[in-house]
Amino acid sequence: MKEPAHRYRVWDLPTRLFHWILVMLVAVSIYTGQTGGFREMDYHLLSGYAILALVLFRIIWGFIGSRHARFASFVRPGAVMPYTRSLFAKEGQASTHKPGHNPLGALSIILMLLLLLTQAVTGLFANDDIFLEGPLAHLVADEMSDDLTGVHHLVSKLLYVLIGLHLLAIACHQFVRGESLVLPMITGRIIRKTGEADNARPVREAAIALLVMTACAGFVYYLVNRL
Repeated sequence: MKEPAHRYRVWDLPTRLFHWILVMLVAVSIYTGQTGGFREMDYHLLSGYAILALVLFRIIWGFIGSRHARFASFVRPGAVMPYTRSLFAKEGQASTHKPGHNPLGALSIILMLLLLLTQAVTGLFANDDIFLEGPLAHLVADEMSDDLTGVHHLVSKLLYVLIGLHLLAIACHQFVRGESLVLPMITGRIIRKTGEADNARPVREAAIALLVMTACAGFVYYLVNRL
């Protein structure tokens, strides 16, 4: 007799909103950064500010958010190699790991947050040698601004690679393993035979997330407009 499957909540609403808003903002940043027009670069700066606020929010939410949003629930460096080996086994463990990010996905998330944070922060000090500079470029020497601009451009290339790998992983899970990673990030729920119950408190989560996001946005506004 087959063990019945159950629907488990895996992603809270703040985490899902963070994910999809970040996707849109990164797309805007890539487009405006590649286009490079005067008006486009204004939008590039604005999207960068928003990304910085979102990343700061996600870092904080990784400590105070719901069960599966917390770093402690999915950051397991020691599990990366065993999980990777299991992908090539006849009966891998990829479909039996706990709900949430698998070990490789966790590594990708941490790298993505670090790269986005670096990209957003260096952008505050960057310049294009023509007519545009970040809002904090005046706080550092020209040489330092040029160096940070170089880091900004390098990190953008690393982000392209990581985004490509992320999309490839989503496709592999969907078409090779028959497991959708996109749908749970929309509905917040996953169907599994076993899992860990998540004591959902959506109203409380939304209120706390709103306060944290407001604080992060206010901090970024202060950086951009007051320093």
